[in-house]
Amino acid sequence: MKLSLYYKLLIFHIVLAVGVFVFKPLALAYFLFIIVFFTYKILMASKGYKTFYVLVSCAYLVGIEVFLRMNGGTVSYEAIKYLVILFTVLGLISNSFSNKALIYVLYVLLLIPGIFVAVADLGFETDIRKAIAFNLSGPICLGITAIFCYKRTITYGQIKIILLALVVPLVSMTVYLFLYTPDLQEAITGTESNFATSGGFGPNQVATVLGIGIFVLATRFFMSKEGFLYRFIDLLLLGILTYRALITFSRGGVITAVAMILFFLGFYYLKVNIKTKFRLKFSLFLFLAFVAFIWIYSSIQTGGFIEKRYANQDAAGREKEDVTTGRTDLIAFEFNEFIDNPFLGIGVGKVKEERLNETGVEAASHNEMSRIVAEHGLFGIFAFLILLIAPLVLRLKNKSNLFFYSFYLFWLLTINHSAMRIAAPAFIYGLCLLNIRYETTPIHRKSVIAKG
Repeated sequence: MKLSLYYKLLIFHIVLAVGVFVFKPLALAYFLFIIVFFTYKILMASKGYKTFYVLVSCAYLVGIEVFLRMNGGTVSYEAIKYLVILFTVLGLISNSFSNKALIYVLYVLLLIPGIFVAVADLGFETDIRKAIAFNLSGPICLGITAIFCYKRTITYGQIKIILLALVVPLVSMTVYLFLYTPDLQEAITGTESNFATSGGFGPNQVATVLGIGIFVLATRFFMSKEGFLYRFIDLLLLGILTYRALITFSRGGVITAVAMILFFLGFYYLKVNIKTKFRLKFSLFLFLAFVAFIWIYSSIQTGGFIEKRYANQDAAGREKEDVTTGRTDLIAFEFNEFIDNPFLGIGVGKVKEERLNETGVEAASHNEMSRIVAEHGLFGIFAFLILLIAPLVLRLKNKSNLFFYSFYLFWLLTINHSAMRIAAPAFIYGLCLLNIRYETTPIHRKSVIAKG
Protein backbone atom coordinates (compact mmCIF):
# COMPACT_ATOMS: atom_id res chain seq x y z
CA MET A 1 0.00 0.00 0.00
CA LYS A 2 1.45 3.32 -1.09
CA LEU A 3 1.23 5.93 1.64
CA SER A 4 -0.07 9.38 0.73
CA LEU A 5 1.84 12.48 1.78
CA TYR A 6 -0.64 13.00 4.64
CA TYR A 7 0.17 9.67 6.28
CA LYS A 8 3.90 10.14 5.68
CA LEU A 9 3.62 13.46 7.51
CA LEU A 10 1.81 11.77 10.39
CA ILE A 11 4.71 9.32 10.74
CA PHE A 12 7.24 12.14 10.52
CA HIS A 13 5.53 14.07 13.31
CA ILE A 14 5.45 11.03 15.55
CA VAL A 15 9.22 10.74 15.10
CA LEU A 16 9.58 14.49 15.70
CA ALA A 17 7.78 14.21 19.04
CA VAL A 18 10.07 11.41 20.20
CA GLY A 19 13.13 13.38 19.05
CA VAL A 20 12.07 16.52 20.95
CA PHE A 21 11.27 14.50 24.07
CA VAL A 22 14.73 12.94 24.00
CA PHE A 23 16.61 16.10 22.93
CA LYS A 24 14.67 19.28 23.71
CA PRO A 25 16.93 21.71 21.72
CA LEU A 26 15.60 19.98 18.61
CA ALA A 27 12.38 22.00 19.06
CA LEU A 28 14.21 25.30 18.51
CA ALA A 29 16.14 23.89 15.57
CA TYR A 30 12.91 22.71 13.97
CA PHE A 31 11.31 26.10 14.59
CA LEU A 32 14.14 27.83 12.73
CA PHE A 33 13.86 25.27 9.92
CA ILE A 34 10.13 25.83 9.36
CA ILE A 35 10.65 29.62 9.28
CA VAL A 36 13.12 29.23 6.41
CA PHE A 37 11.08 26.52 4.68
CA PHE A 38 7.74 28.33 4.69
CA THR A 39 9.25 31.72 3.86
CA TYR A 40 10.89 30.14 0.82
CA LYS A 41 7.67 28.42 -0.26
CA ILE A 42 5.69 31.66 -0.01
CA LEU A 43 8.27 33.76 -1.85
CA MET A 44 8.69 31.20 -4.63
CA ALA A 45 4.96 30.50 -5.10
CA SER A 46 3.35 31.81 -8.26
CA LYS A 47 0.79 34.57 -7.82
CA GLY A 48 -2.10 32.16 -8.36
CA TYR A 49 -0.94 29.92 -5.50
CA LYS A 50 0.39 32.60 -3.15
CA THR A 51 -2.78 32.69 -1.04
CA PHE A 52 -2.79 28.92 -0.69
CA TYR A 53 0.83 28.74 0.47
CA VAL A 54 0.36 31.60 2.93
CA LEU A 55 -2.63 29.87 4.50
CA VAL A 56 -0.95 26.45 4.61
CA SER A 57 2.11 27.99 6.27
CA CYS A 58 0.03 29.86 8.86
CA ALA A 59 -2.11 26.79 9.56
CA TYR A 60 0.96 24.70 10.26
CA LEU A 61 2.37 27.36 12.59
CA VAL A 62 -0.92 27.53 14.48
CA GLY A 63 -0.93 23.75 14.85
CA ILE A 64 2.62 23.54 16.16
CA GLU A 65 2.64 26.67 18.36
CA VAL A 66 1.74 25.05 21.70
CA PHE A 67 4.07 22.08 21.12
CA LEU A 68 6.99 24.43 20.50
CA ARG A 69 6.09 26.65 23.44
CA MET A 70 5.98 23.77 25.91
CA ASN A 71 9.49 22.77 24.79
CA GLY A 72 11.08 26.23 24.67
CA GLY A 73 11.18 25.95 20.90
CA THR A 74 10.51 29.58 19.95
CA VAL A 75 12.81 32.59 20.17
CA SER A 76 10.04 34.55 21.91
CA TYR A 77 6.70 33.67 23.49
CA GLU A 78 4.68 35.50 20.80
CA ALA A 79 6.89 34.35 17.90
CA ILE A 80 4.20 32.33 16.12
CA LYS A 81 1.81 35.29 16.08
CA TYR A 82 4.57 37.46 14.61
CA LEU A 83 5.25 34.85 11.93
CA VAL A 84 1.57 34.63 11.01
CA ILE A 85 1.59 38.41 10.65
CA LEU A 86 4.78 38.26 8.55
CA PHE A 87 3.46 35.57 6.22
CA THR A 88 0.12 37.29 5.67
CA VAL A 89 1.91 40.59 4.99
CA LEU A 90 4.04 38.81 2.39
CA GLY A 91 0.80 37.60 0.83
CA LEU A 92 -0.69 41.09 0.89
CA ILE A 93 2.38 42.54 -0.83
CA SER A 94 1.92 40.09 -3.70
CA ASN A 95 -1.87 39.91 -3.94
CA SER A 96 -3.12 43.13 -2.27
CA PHE A 97 -6.59 42.88 -0.64
CA SER A 98 -10.24 43.71 -1.09
CA ASN A 99 -11.22 47.35 -0.57
CA LYS A 100 -14.01 46.16 1.68
CA ALA A 101 -11.38 44.70 4.02
CA LEU A 102 -10.67 48.30 5.08
CA ILE A 103 -13.14 47.69 7.91
CA TYR A 104 -10.41 45.58 9.51
CA VAL A 105 -7.87 48.35 8.93
CA LEU A 106 -10.21 50.52 11.01
CA TYR A 107 -10.28 47.77 13.65
CA VAL A 108 -6.48 47.86 13.93
CA LEU A 109 -6.46 51.66 14.08
CA LEU A 110 -8.96 51.61 16.95
CA LEU A 111 -6.42 49.69 19.04
CA ILE A 112 -3.72 52.37 18.73
CA PRO A 113 -5.02 54.94 21.29
CA GLY A 114 -4.77 52.30 24.01
CA ILE A 115 -1.02 52.07 23.37
CA PHE A 116 -0.52 55.77 24.10
CA VAL A 117 -2.61 55.52 27.26
CA ALA A 118 -0.48 52.56 28.36
CA VAL A 119 2.80 54.34 27.72
CA ALA A 120 1.59 57.29 29.78
CA ASP A 121 0.14 55.30 32.68
CA LEU A 122 1.93 51.97 33.12
CA GLY A 123 3.93 51.79 36.33
CA PHE A 124 7.74 51.69 36.48
CA GLU A 125 7.63 48.05 37.57
CA THR A 126 5.87 47.06 34.35
CA ASP A 127 7.78 46.16 31.21
CA ILE A 128 5.80 48.30 28.77
CA ARG A 129 7.08 46.56 25.63
CA LYS A 130 6.19 43.10 26.95
CA ALA A 131 2.82 44.23 28.28
CA ILE A 132 1.85 45.70 24.91
CA ALA A 133 3.25 42.76 22.93
CA PHE A 134 1.44 40.21 25.12
CA ASN A 135 -1.92 41.96 24.93
CA LEU A 136 -1.85 43.29 21.37
CA SER A 137 0.00 40.60 19.40
CA GLY A 138 -3.17 38.49 19.23
CA PRO A 139 -5.57 41.28 18.18
CA ILE A 140 -3.08 42.64 15.61
CA CYS A 141 -2.51 39.12 14.28
CA LEU A 142 -6.28 38.78 13.90
CA GLY A 143 -6.59 42.13 12.15
CA ILE A 144 -3.84 41.44 9.59
CA THR A 145 -5.12 37.90 8.96
CA ALA A 146 -8.65 39.21 8.47
CA ILE A 147 -7.43 41.84 5.99
CA PHE A 148 -5.63 39.12 4.05
CA CYS A 149 -8.49 36.59 4.06
CA TYR A 150 -11.48 38.88 3.55
CA LYS A 151 -13.44 37.70 0.47
CA ARG A 152 -10.37 35.90 -0.86
CA THR A 153 -11.28 32.78 -2.80
CA ILE A 154 -9.73 29.34 -2.46
CA THR A 155 -10.89 25.94 -3.69
CA TYR A 156 -12.56 23.26 -1.61
CA GLY A 157 -9.56 21.01 -2.19
CA GLN A 158 -7.24 23.72 -0.87
CA ILE A 159 -9.18 24.32 2.35
CA LYS A 160 -8.99 20.59 3.07
CA ILE A 161 -5.20 20.70 2.71
CA ILE A 162 -4.98 23.85 4.87
CA LEU A 163 -6.91 22.13 7.66
CA LEU A 164 -4.73 19.03 7.42
CA ALA A 165 -1.66 21.27 7.69
CA LEU A 166 -3.10 22.40 11.01
CA VAL A 167 -3.71 18.85 12.23
CA VAL A 168 -0.41 17.08 11.48
CA PRO A 169 1.73 19.04 14.01
CA LEU A 170 -0.89 18.30 16.67
CA VAL A 171 0.15 14.68 16.32
CA SER A 172 3.60 15.65 17.60
CA MET A 173 2.11 17.36 20.63
CA THR A 174 -0.20 14.42 21.35
CA VAL A 175 2.61 11.87 21.20
CA TYR A 176 4.71 14.14 23.42
CA LEU A 177 1.90 14.25 25.99
CA PHE A 178 1.90 10.46 26.22
CA LEU A 179 5.68 10.44 26.67
CA TYR A 180 5.54 13.24 29.26
CA THR A 181 2.91 11.52 31.43
CA PRO A 182 3.21 7.73 31.07
CA ASP A 183 1.48 7.09 34.42
CA LEU A 184 -1.83 8.91 34.83
CA GLN A 185 -2.54 7.44 38.25
CA GLU A 186 0.17 9.58 39.82
CA ALA A 187 -0.65 12.69 37.80
CA ILE A 188 -4.42 12.88 38.37
CA THR A 189 -5.38 13.57 41.97
CA GLY A 190 -8.32 15.96 41.57
CA THR A 191 -10.66 17.71 39.15
CA GLU A 192 -8.65 20.89 38.53
CA SER A 193 -7.01 21.66 35.18
CA ASN A 194 -3.97 19.41 35.09
CA PHE A 195 -0.53 20.67 34.01
CA ALA A 196 1.00 17.20 34.38
CA THR A 197 -1.28 15.73 31.71
CA SER A 198 -0.75 18.81 29.52
CA GLY A 199 2.98 18.43 29.01
CA GLY A 200 3.77 20.81 31.88
CA PHE A 201 2.10 23.60 29.91
CA GLY A 202 -1.20 25.49 30.19
CA PRO A 203 -4.07 22.95 30.03
CA ASN A 204 -6.38 25.59 28.54
CA GLN A 205 -4.13 26.19 25.54
CA VAL A 206 -3.40 22.49 25.04
CA ALA A 207 -7.11 21.60 25.08
CA THR A 208 -7.90 24.50 22.74
CA VAL A 209 -5.58 23.38 19.93
CA LEU A 210 -6.53 19.73 20.44
CA GLY A 211 -10.13 20.84 20.03
CA ILE A 212 -9.32 22.23 16.59
CA GLY A 213 -7.76 18.91 15.65
CA ILE A 214 -10.84 17.04 16.88
CA PHE A 215 -13.06 19.22 14.71
CA VAL A 216 -10.93 18.84 11.57
CA LEU A 217 -10.68 15.08 11.93
CA ALA A 218 -14.42 14.81 12.63
CA THR A 219 -15.32 16.75 9.47
CA ARG A 220 -12.82 14.68 7.52
CA PHE A 221 -14.47 11.51 8.81
CA PHE A 222 -18.00 12.65 7.93
CA MET A 223 -17.14 13.94 4.46
CA SER A 224 -14.52 11.44 3.34
CA LYS A 225 -15.23 8.80 0.70
CA GLU A 226 -11.90 7.05 1.17
CA GLY A 227 -11.65 3.36 2.02
CA PHE A 228 -12.46 1.93 5.43
CA LEU A 229 -8.80 1.68 6.53
CA TYR A 230 -8.10 5.37 5.91
CA ARG A 231 -11.30 6.46 7.64
CA PHE A 232 -10.52 4.17 10.56
CA ILE A 233 -7.05 5.73 10.93
CA ASP A 234 -8.62 9.21 11.06
CA LEU A 235 -11.23 8.05 13.58
CA LEU A 236 -8.53 6.44 15.72
CA LEU A 237 -6.47 9.62 15.59
CA LEU A 238 -9.56 11.63 16.53
CA GLY A 239 -10.13 9.36 19.52
CA ILE A 240 -6.55 9.79 20.73
CA LEU A 241 -6.76 13.59 20.46
CA THR A 242 -10.12 13.55 22.25
CA TYR A 243 -8.74 11.43 25.07
CA ARG A 244 -5.75 13.74 25.60
CA ALA A 245 -7.99 16.82 25.44
CA LEU A 246 -10.33 15.36 28.06
CA ILE A 247 -7.61 14.48 30.54
CA THR A 248 -6.19 18.00 30.52
CA PHE A 249 -9.33 18.65 32.64
CA SER A 250 -9.71 21.94 30.76
CA ARG A 251 -13.26 22.02 29.50
CA GLY A 252 -13.22 25.04 27.21
CA GLY A 253 -11.41 23.48 24.27
CA VAL A 254 -13.48 20.29 24.37
CA ILE A 255 -16.83 22.06 24.64
CA THR A 256 -15.84 24.39 21.81
CA ALA A 257 -14.94 21.41 19.60
CA VAL A 258 -18.33 19.80 20.31
CA ALA A 259 -20.14 23.02 19.40
CA MET A 260 -18.14 23.36 16.16
CA ILE A 261 -18.96 19.80 15.12
CA LEU A 262 -22.67 20.24 15.87
CA PHE A 263 -22.89 23.44 13.83
CA PHE A 264 -20.99 21.86 10.96
CA LEU A 265 -23.18 18.73 10.93
CA GLY A 266 -26.38 20.80 11.02
CA PHE A 267 -25.33 22.93 8.08
CA TYR A 268 -23.86 20.02 6.12
CA TYR A 269 -26.94 17.84 6.63
CA LEU A 270 -29.22 20.53 5.23
CA LYS A 271 -27.12 20.86 2.08
CA VAL A 272 -26.63 17.24 1.01
CA ASN A 273 -28.90 14.92 -0.95
CA ILE A 274 -30.88 11.98 0.46
CA LYS A 275 -28.20 9.40 -0.36
CA THR A 276 -25.52 11.39 1.46
CA LYS A 277 -27.90 12.04 4.38
CA PHE A 278 -28.21 8.28 4.85
CA ARG A 279 -24.42 7.83 4.75
CA LEU A 280 -24.04 10.72 7.19
CA LYS A 281 -26.44 9.14 9.68
CA PHE A 282 -24.49 5.89 9.62
CA SER A 283 -21.20 7.77 10.07
CA LEU A 284 -22.72 9.72 12.96
CA PHE A 285 -23.76 6.48 14.67
CA LEU A 286 -20.19 5.13 14.44
CA PHE A 287 -18.79 8.46 15.58
CA LEU A 288 -21.01 8.69 18.66
CA ALA A 289 -20.31 5.07 19.61
CA PHE A 290 -16.58 5.70 19.35
CA VAL A 291 -16.77 8.94 21.34
CA ALA A 292 -18.78 7.15 24.04
CA PHE A 293 -16.04 4.54 24.24
CA ILE A 294 -13.39 7.28 24.60
CA TRP A 295 -15.41 8.92 27.39
CA ILE A 296 -15.78 5.64 29.29
CA TYR A 297 -12.09 4.87 28.83
CA SER A 298 -11.15 8.37 30.05
CA SER A 299 -13.39 7.93 33.09
CA ILE A 300 -11.72 4.65 33.97
CA GLN A 301 -8.23 6.09 33.51
CA THR A 302 -9.00 9.12 35.68
CA GLY A 303 -10.80 7.19 38.39
CA GLY A 304 -14.08 8.97 37.63
CA PHE A 305 -12.57 12.43 38.13
CA ILE A 306 -13.33 13.47 34.53
CA GLU A 307 -17.07 12.97 35.13
CA LYS A 308 -16.89 15.10 38.27
CA ARG A 309 -14.99 17.79 36.36
CA TYR A 310 -17.70 18.13 33.72
CA ALA A 311 -20.38 17.97 36.42
CA ASN A 312 -18.59 20.93 38.10
CA GLN A 313 -17.71 18.92 41.20
CA ASP A 314 -14.56 18.71 43.28
CA ALA A 315 -12.67 15.49 44.01
CA ALA A 316 -15.07 14.64 46.86
CA GLY A 317 -18.11 15.05 44.62
CA ARG A 318 -19.23 18.39 46.08
CA GLU A 319 -20.60 20.88 43.56
CA LYS A 320 -18.37 23.92 43.09
CA GLU A 321 -19.91 27.33 43.60
CA ASP A 322 -18.25 28.95 40.58
CA VAL A 323 -18.52 27.00 37.33
CA THR A 324 -16.23 29.53 35.64
CA THR A 325 -13.30 28.79 38.01
CA GLY A 326 -12.80 32.46 38.91
CA ARG A 327 -13.29 33.91 35.43
CA THR A 328 -16.47 35.74 36.45
CA ASP A 329 -14.54 37.79 39.02
CA LEU A 330 -11.94 38.71 36.39
CA ILE A 331 -14.63 39.82 33.93
CA ALA A 332 -16.44 41.85 36.60
CA PHE A 333 -13.18 43.58 37.53
CA GLU A 334 -12.48 44.48 33.90
CA PHE A 335 -15.96 45.89 33.31
CA ASN A 336 -15.62 48.00 36.45
CA GLU A 337 -12.39 49.41 35.01
CA PHE A 338 -14.30 50.33 31.86
CA ILE A 339 -16.98 52.13 33.88
CA ASP A 340 -14.25 54.16 35.60
CA ASN A 341 -12.46 54.87 32.28
CA PRO A 342 -15.15 54.69 29.57
CA PHE A 343 -13.61 56.74 26.75
CA LEU A 344 -9.99 55.66 26.25
CA GLY A 345 -9.89 52.80 28.73
CA ILE A 346 -7.02 52.17 31.12
CA GLY A 347 -4.45 51.33 28.44
CA VAL A 348 -3.01 48.20 26.85
CA GLY A 349 -1.69 45.74 29.45
CA LYS A 350 -2.92 47.85 32.36
CA VAL A 351 -5.58 45.40 33.59
CA LYS A 352 -3.03 42.99 35.03
CA GLU A 353 -1.22 45.79 36.88
CA GLU A 354 -4.45 47.32 38.21
CA ARG A 355 -5.68 43.95 39.44
CA LEU A 356 -2.38 43.36 41.26
CA ASN A 357 -2.51 46.80 42.89
CA GLU A 358 -6.15 46.51 44.00
CA THR A 359 -6.48 42.84 44.92
CA GLY A 360 -2.91 41.65 45.39
CA VAL A 361 -3.55 38.93 42.81
CA GLU A 362 -1.63 38.89 39.53
CA ALA A 363 -3.86 37.22 36.93
CA ALA A 364 -4.05 37.66 33.19
CA SER A 365 -7.42 38.09 31.52
CA HIS A 366 -9.21 34.99 30.26
CA ASN A 367 -11.75 36.99 28.29
CA GLU A 368 -10.83 39.08 25.26
CA MET A 369 -14.20 40.85 25.22
CA SER A 370 -13.90 42.29 28.71
CA ARG A 371 -10.16 42.97 28.28
CA ILE A 372 -10.56 45.01 25.10
CA VAL A 373 -13.38 47.03 26.69
CA ALA A 374 -11.39 47.72 29.87
CA GLU A 375 -8.13 48.60 28.13
CA HIS A 376 -9.50 50.47 25.09
CA GLY A 377 -12.79 51.93 26.34
CA LEU A 378 -15.29 52.98 23.66
CA PHE A 379 -12.65 52.40 20.99
CA GLY A 380 -12.51 48.80 22.20
CA ILE A 381 -16.29 48.42 21.99
CA PHE A 382 -16.29 49.64 18.39
CA ALA A 383 -13.34 47.38 17.55
CA PHE A 384 -15.07 44.32 18.99
CA LEU A 385 -18.34 45.12 17.21
CA ILE A 386 -16.42 45.11 13.92
CA LEU A 387 -15.10 41.63 14.70
CA LEU A 388 -18.53 40.42 15.76
CA ILE A 389 -20.65 41.82 12.93
CA ALA A 390 -18.44 41.98 9.80
CA PRO A 391 -18.28 38.18 9.23
CA LEU A 392 -22.06 37.85 9.66
CA VAL A 393 -22.68 40.58 7.07
CA LEU A 394 -20.28 38.84 4.70
CA ARG A 395 -22.08 35.56 5.31
CA LEU A 396 -25.42 37.06 4.27
CA LYS A 397 -23.97 37.90 0.85
CA ASN A 398 -21.91 34.77 0.27
CA LYS A 399 -22.82 31.38 1.70
CA SER A 400 -20.03 29.41 0.02
CA ASN A 401 -17.93 28.72 3.13
CA LEU A 402 -19.10 25.36 4.46
CA PHE A 403 -17.09 25.84 7.67
CA PHE A 404 -18.14 29.44 8.36
CA TYR A 405 -20.26 28.92 11.48
CA SER A 406 -17.80 26.47 13.02
CA PHE A 407 -14.84 28.81 12.50
CA TYR A 408 -16.77 31.84 13.73
CA LEU A 409 -17.96 29.93 16.78
CA PHE A 410 -14.44 28.74 17.58
CA TRP A 411 -13.18 32.34 17.64
CA LEU A 412 -16.09 33.60 19.76
CA LEU A 413 -16.00 30.80 22.33
CA THR A 414 -12.21 30.65 22.57
CA ILE A 415 -11.72 34.35 23.27
CA ASN A 416 -14.23 33.97 26.09
CA HIS A 417 -12.34 31.27 27.97
CA SER A 418 -8.73 31.64 26.81
CA ALA A 419 -8.52 35.18 25.41
CA MET A 420 -5.97 35.34 22.55
CA ARG A 421 -2.93 33.82 24.20
CA ILE A 422 -2.23 31.69 21.14
CA ALA A 423 -2.51 32.43 17.42
CA ALA A 424 -5.35 29.94 16.80
CA PRO A 425 -8.41 32.19 17.33
CA ALA A 426 -6.88 34.93 15.17
CA PHE A 427 -6.12 32.59 12.27
CA ILE A 428 -9.37 30.60 12.47
CA TYR A 429 -11.32 33.87 12.47
CA GLY A 430 -9.58 34.74 9.22
CA LEU A 431 -10.60 31.42 7.68
CA CYS A 432 -14.29 32.19 8.19
CA LEU A 433 -13.88 35.23 5.90
CA LEU A 434 -12.77 33.12 2.93
CA ASN A 435 -14.91 32.28 -0.08
CA ILE A 436 -14.69 28.64 -1.14
CA ARG A 437 -14.99 27.62 -4.77
CA TYR A 438 -16.19 24.11 -5.33
CA GLU A 439 -14.63 22.35 -8.28
CA THR A 440 -17.89 21.67 -10.09
CA THR A 441 -20.83 23.91 -9.18
CA PRO A 442 -21.63 26.20 -6.21
CA ILE A 443 -22.26 24.75 -2.79
CA HIS A 444 -25.99 25.43 -2.72
CA ARG A 445 -26.47 22.67 -5.28
CA LYS A 446 -27.11 19.64 -3.10
CA SER A 447 -25.58 17.20 -5.56
CA VAL A 448 -22.18 18.88 -5.28
CA ILE A 449 -21.83 18.20 -1.57
CA ALA A 450 -22.75 14.60 -2.15
CA LYS A 451 -19.86 14.29 -4.57
CA GLY A 452 -17.44 16.25 -2.35
